[in-house]
Amino acid sequence: MDSELGLRERKKRQTRQLISDVASGLFVRRGFDAVTVTEVAAAAGVSPKTVFNYFPRKEDLFLDRLEELTGLLTAAVRDRAPGVGVLAAVRALVLDLLARRHPMSGYAEPSYVHFWGVVTGSPALLARVREYVQELEELLAGLLAAERGGPVGLRERFAAATFVAAYRTVYLDSARRVFAGEDHEAVGAEMALLYGRAFDAAEQAAAAL
Repeated sequence: MDSELGLRERKKRQTRQLISDVASGLFVRRGFDAVTVTEVAAAAGVSPKTVFNYFPRKEDLFLDRLEELTGLLTAAVRDRAPGVGVLAAVRALVLDLLARRHPMSGYAEPSYVHFWGVVTGSPALLARVREYVQELEELLAGLLAAERGGPVGLRERFAAATFVAAYRTVYLDSARRVFAGEDHEAVGAEMALLYGRAFDAAEQAAAAL
């Protein structure tokens, strides 16, 4: 039974990845708004219903890493060592992602330029990214409140907003620099320092409230 469940889960992950890869290829070539879910389903050899089973919104087909980041952040806070605070755990996660050149670290591999080009060219994707920033702030505020054993208040919301802003600012600044033609290795080499400074400033701002 366990082996059957494991096989089923692997097949689900493979199907999800296939759909995402096919969709990303179409979006990069033709633009997000020009491609329909029906076209993605046909190219992937599945039904539109199957696509929506894995990706409730069209935007999720291209921004599937957002869900991954939510899971990574939640796990990093949940599994942090005793005595390590929530914000310290988030900082460690981002720097670990950067060291591994994970896409959600903002490390600007040349291939990611195409990804950013699709996002900036689609009002729907830009709107989803902005929406996710708010979701990330709410998630982090809730984790901070749980750490302190109370409800989400002004301090938690402010700390979450400043920390997410620190992450987002360094991420986007690095993306813009590579998009403008700077060497991605040079940009990437500075990111750990920039993240450190941004997170330091965010912690100081949160502590001052």
